[in-house]
Parts: sequence; structure tokens; C-alpha cells
Amino acid sequence: MSEVSEAIQAKCLAFSDRIIKLNDFLLKEAANKKPPYKMVKGKRVYEKSVPVYLQSVSNLCNQLLRAGTSIGANNAEATGAISKADFKSKSYIALKEARESLYWIDLLHRNGYLTDEQYQSIYTDCEELVKVLTHRCKKLDEGDAKEDRK
Repeated sequence: MSEVSEAIQAKCLAFSDRIIKLNDFLLKEAANKKPPYKMVKGKRVYEKSVPVYLQSVSNLCNQLLRAGTSIGANNAEATGAISKADFKSKSYIALKEARESLYWIDLLHRNGYLTDEQYQSIYTDCEELVKVLTHRCKKLDEGDAKEDRK
């Protein structure tokens, strides 16, 4: 594996670590919120089903967890590809997962699950991955264009 590939994989792994920790943090935060209740005959009666707010954050976190950790998995697959076409395909999948992660991060922020500071930090990390993977994919496309001209 080249130094560049190792550096990209290290970034992917570090981002995956952050996504896992963010997932755990957000789910704990949501679980610690007091569930809604009604007063019935002077007593609090809590909802027995999973509160809607916990369902929302859980679903969003799950989507981000899947996309965010998939970047590194697909990048690892690319570095162990059996052909140039396989390398290109896996690289593009990693890029797509990184872009999807940006979407889920944005959605978590827009709905108040991430503070501005948390959002800016993780969004910037993900944008950096998108840029690196975009650069790699463009280089692969340029290589294909050169081969087509021959």
C-alpha cells in the first residue's frame, strides 16, 4: 500500500471512530431526556412506547453510522482491489458514502441534535474526506481518458 493510500485509510479510520463516538453520545443524550407524560388522577403516566424524538435521532444516527463507517470499509476494499476497474468502483462508492455522511450530519444539525460547534468539527472532517476521495476519483477518470485516446 502506498503512503497516500495509507494516509487516506488513516483518515477514514479516524472519521469512523468519530462517527461511532458521536452515535453513542447522541443516543445517550436522547435516552437521558425525560419521556413525555400525561397527568392522570394527579399522577404522572409515562408513554410506554419508544418516544418519537428517540426514534428520530436513533434512525438518523443509524444512517450516519452506516454511511460514515462504510467510507473506510470501501476504501480498504479499493486498496485491495483485484483490478483497476474494481479499484475505481470501490473508490467511487467510498466517495458516495462520504457525501451521504455529509447529508446525515447536516440533517442532525438542522434538527438540533448537533450543536454548531459539534457540527462544524465533524462536517469539516467529512468534507476533507470528500475532497481527498474526489481528487482520487478525478485522477482515475483522467487516467481512463488518457487510455481511451490511445
